[in-house]
Amino acid sequence: MNYDVIIVGGGMAGLTSAAYLSKAGYKVLVCEKEKKVGGLVNSFDYKGFTFDGGIRAIENSGIVLPMLRQLGLEINFVRNIVSIGVEKEVIRIDSKDSLKDYQTLLSNKFPDNADEIEKIIDEIKLIMKYMDILYGIDNPLFLDLKNDKEYLFKTILPWLFKYLATIKKITKLNEPVDEYLQKFTNNQALIDLIAQHFFKKTPTFFALSYFSLYLDYKYPKNGTGVVPEKMEEFIVANKGEFKKETEICFVDPENKQVKDSKGNEYSYKKLIWASDLKRLYNIIDLNSLSSEEIKQKVTDRKKVMSDKKGGDSILTVYLTLDMDKSYFEGICTEHFFYTPLIKGLSNLNMDEIAAGASDNDGLIYTMDKAAVINWIRKYYDLTTYEIACPVMRDASLAPEGKTGLIISTLMDYSLVKHISEMGWYDEFKKITEECIINILDAAIFTGMKSKVIDHFTSTPLTLEKMTGNSDGAITGWAFTNNFIPAENRLPKVARSIFTQVPDIFQTGQWSFSPSGLPISILTGKLAADEIEKQLK
Repeated sequence: MNYDVIIVGGGMAGLTSAAYLSKAGYKVLVCEKEKKVGGLVNSFDYKGFTFDGGIRAIENSGIVLPMLRQLGLEINFVRNIVSIGVEKEVIRIDSKDSLKDYQTLLSNKFPDNADEIEKIIDEIKLIMKYMDILYGIDNPLFLDLKNDKEYLFKTILPWLFKYLATIKKITKLNEPVDEYLQKFTNNQALIDLIAQHFFKKTPTFFALSYFSLYLDYKYPKNGTGVVPEKMEEFIVANKGEFKKETEICFVDPENKQVKDSKGNEYSYKKLIWASDLKRLYNIIDLNSLSSEEIKQKVTDRKKVMSDKKGGDSILTVYLTLDMDKSYFEGICTEHFFYTPLIKGLSNLNMDEIAAGASDNDGLIYTMDKAAVINWIRKYYDLTTYEIACPVMRDASLAPEGKTGLIISTLMDYSLVKHISEMGWYDEFKKITEECIINILDAAIFTGMKSKVIDHFTSTPLTLEKMTGNSDGAITGWAFTNNFIPAENRLPKVARSIFTQVPDIFQTGQWSFSPSGLPISILTGKLAADEIEKQLK
């Protein structure tokens, strides 16, 4: 079977490439190892409730909505309002003025640090101004500038000068956010409260910019999974093909062929790898390469990535409740970041579960089950939760008078893998559900525990199986790596799609850092444009 372009990975990056290339008339095949496309943008039904299995809302960033408009895809979005809660106090983030409420919240919890908090808030305001410039207009890549010269000269060009000046300032804010905040305060609990729901060593700009991104969040009616569903329909309508439950396990760059786990072979002119990059370099047939130079480049790249870890993963508890959504509307918004205690995760002693050393995969954990369980319980007390309530955005996403909650927190992949290898993975999930339900019932959602109908849990191992991502990562490479094997300079993002092998391109969260949904879509479009240019 011969194709102009084969795309491995049916997440949003792969779907974006497929949409534009099929629209341009090329013969396109998307290979996806799961039953559904979308990757970390997905929704699923559970006993009458609709849950989101990946991202909880969609940030536009001047990319997502312009992409949908350019493709002619109509999706009904509603505003997604974020709230932040600490102990019993909750604030809404629904305008730039909400930053004052956030300052008050922090000052109420740390009255002795009010002056330091004011300086931190000033830093956030400055970064918000940068964000207004960075994403202040629709990304030109998704606009028809050839037919809109007025917009090009009156909007794009003036913006470009501001962008170039701003990007220089942004690059100076690449320091890990927890270290950056130490310049303003030595109160570690305060630093934790601000930073602990971000990934480990998240760059300052990426972390503190979220107060702008919160105002940019939107939610598709009927769930986040509507977006990949609409894109799949578009691709099929343009004669693109899908092969689901199809895992590519062999790449022959010399003969431009790939082979799936069932032995089926497919030929391509161009290949887009929209999946875990470690896997690509592990399955490339080096023996087929006639060029010693390319063979060496592939070997070197494989070696560079071999010890690099995927980014942080998450654990999620899904609850179905015999409670009306009005109860939760009286406490928080549909998207809620909640910290039960202000002690901070820095109070958690990793030595309690360490076996005394670490290796390339991270901490080596103790075999003492009781010590691990005790540590886990403390972690759930101190962590920050991201809580989403789909029915508060769309009444059709739960039975009348009932509510579904999605409760997530960052979770170390290697710890959960260790627990699984010790043989008490299912027990771990039960302990997790019990702890989180009890904590939220006591801290913020009083009476919730007695109204639980059903509950189940997704772990980093679940995400690893679903996505194929190393370490169950949800945003590509970990910031804790001594070197990130991906482009990380925004002005150079167009370079991120190229690999060491001719006619093979990369897209998605592994191709650029920091990543996320907008970057996945952006790299997907860049790859499609480059391939279209080359095939012409």
